Amino acid sequence: MTQFAAAVTAMQTESEFAKAYDGGIHKSKYWDPTYEDILNLIARLPEVAALIYRCTFKDGKVAPYDSTLDFSANFNRMLGYSSHSFDELMRLYLVIHSDHEGGNASAHATHLVGSTLSDPYLSYSSGLNALAGPLHGLANQEVLNWILDLQATFKQRGKEVNHDTIREFAWETLNSGKVIPGYGHAVLRKTDPRYSAQRAFALKYLPDDPLFKIVGTIFETVPDVLTEHGKTKNPWPNVDSHSGCLLYHYDFKETNYYTVLFGVSRAYGALSQLFWDRALGLPLERPKSLTSDWINEHFAKK
Repeated sequence: MTQFAAAVTAMQTESEFAKAYDGGIHKSKYWDPTYEDILNLIARLPEVAALIYRCTFKDGKVAPYDSTLDFSANFNRMLGYSSHSFDELMRLYLVIHSDHEGGNASAHATHLVGSTLSDPYLSYSSGLNALAGPLHGLANQEVLNWILDLQATFKQRGKEVNHDTIREFAWETLNSGKVIPGYGHAVLRKTDPRYSAQRAFALKYLPDDPLFKIVGTIFETVPDVLTEHGKTKNPWPNVDSHSGCLLYHYDFKETNYYTVLFGVSRAYGALSQLFWDRALGLPLERPKSLTSDWINEHFAKK
């Protein structure tokens, strides 16, 4: 993810908005070069992301663009995958991770930096750095690691994967002061529809996959544990509960790269919001500041 954010920043030297701003463009026209930057950046992201993957984990070679394929299939060929069902997964993945509401950290970081009139390259690289955090895009990696740890622990203990053993493992996790990753959401108060979309995909393409079966049993067990635990407002699964096991099924096991996939997808949501910021002429975003006198006035004991 560090390489990806650095690469997006490095491409800023080709920003149409930066050139237009230096040339004295009227503020009513800011949207035009912003739009060009956004289209250029979205078009370049798959090859840049694939180059990082191939150089980090494989032979450094990236397949050329194929005009007969769509965006997702081209991205997969560049990564080195040719399965048609994986093409379907990537289409689903890129759509459901593009955005879910503008208040998420990566979209908001992009908006915040963009409100200073930084161009889309600089703005989105900031969004990528927000996406890299474990409370945001890194969560799907943590979910998968928790599931793999569960699987390995059960194998070591000679236990079967069932509702009782998963309930026991869930309580072990909570009692050790840790959280069960992939459950709960700051906004949603029901099962994440993106989770449901991935589950429907798995039922169609990989119903007998061992990790998928574990994910399904967790889904049937953990909400009751979290409800009994009492500290989670939303005990239902979010998008991260499912995405890792799907990628793992297709032998895409380099978990440190998962946030880069998220970054390719989130560009659609964060950058389209940035376009509207420029089109509507939204102002610089400033957080509200409070003085100590204000705090004393409102909260001091009378």
